[in-house]
Amino acid sequence: MENDKEKNTAEFYERLKVELDNANTWPAEYLYKFIVPSVGDNVERVEKAFDRMGAVIKTTKSKTGKFTSVSVDVTMNSSDDVISKYKEVSTIEGIVSL
Repeated sequence: MENDKEKNTAEFYERLKVELDNANTWPAEYLYKFIVPSVGDNVERVEKAFDRMGAVIKTTKSKTGKFTSVSVDVTMNSSDDVISKYKEVSTIEGIVSL
């Protein structure tokens, strides 16, 4: 049985898939935006998730340097591909998807 967090996450991704499919004709350009704590290899892990995909990645550190925003502009083939990347980077501790 799913707990509430898993259920909410599953519902979020289901809604996102519908919105993505309504707004896009695949393949399509998609802009990911993340904020990660500026520790360890967090930024590198986000960048590595999009390696060899022709992504344009921009990083900006916060004023205090504690966080880094990462924007990834990349062509994705489907809403399922978009969601699988969100799930892949969700394992990075402290990451926030915008």
